[in-house]
Amino acid sequence: MEVIIFSDGGARGNPGPAASGYVIKNELGDNLAEVGLYLGHTTNNQAEYQALLNALLHAQKLGAATVNCFLDSELIVKQIKGEYKVKNKELAPHFLKIWNLLHTFKKYTITHVPRERNKEADALVNRAIDAQQNIGML
Repeated sequence: MEVIIFSDGGARGNPGPAASGYVIKNELGDNLAEVGLYLGHTTNNQAEYQALLNALLHAQKLGAATVNCFLDSELIVKQIKGEYKVKNKELAPHFLKIWNLLHTFKKYTITHVPRERNKEADALVNRAIDAQQNIGML
């Protein structure tokens, strides 16, 4: 099975109240999952990494063999593609978990998209921060 993942993370105040959000779609564009996770006090980059990690774990549980990931964080995309080094010691463990997890899939893609193409995941982030609790459909 092939899935499409849109993930996002954000923190108000950076660091501040933060959440991650992701949407997983099947090849037809139907939503398989919509999740917003309240993370407490952290940075936007940590929230971005957490969103992708949780989305990949969820895709794995769904039995996905191929994942096509879309993020509006250029930093995270370039770090995962090896174009930027991960210099932040707090982000390095997240990067390593994602790197290892990506290689459990038969195929994966990581693509940077403008914020306008990531509205569903962004909305989940904001709803989770506003509610200060997890939201969505698993």
